[in-house]
Amino acid sequence: MVVVTLQRNKCIGCNYCVELAPNQFRMSKKDGKSVLLHAKDKKGFFTLKSYDHIIFDDCEKAAKACPVNIISVKDI
Repeated sequence: MVVVTLQRNKCIGCNYCVELAPNQFRMSKKDGKSVLLHAKDKKGFFTLKSYDHIIFDDCEKAAKACPVNIISVKDI
């Protein structure tokens, strides 16, 4: 299982995550911050749990590129 977490309130809107993992991230038109698609919110931490291991590489690239380090990716 791949677990991706986004701490959205600290997002600066750089768009790297969308460029590197467009199937998992979008930029909000309302506030210009990243949105983790199909994620569940728990106190500002948006978490996506997926059995599709294909998303791991793109999400990991997005996490490494994030200048404020608010994306974490785990392969459980």
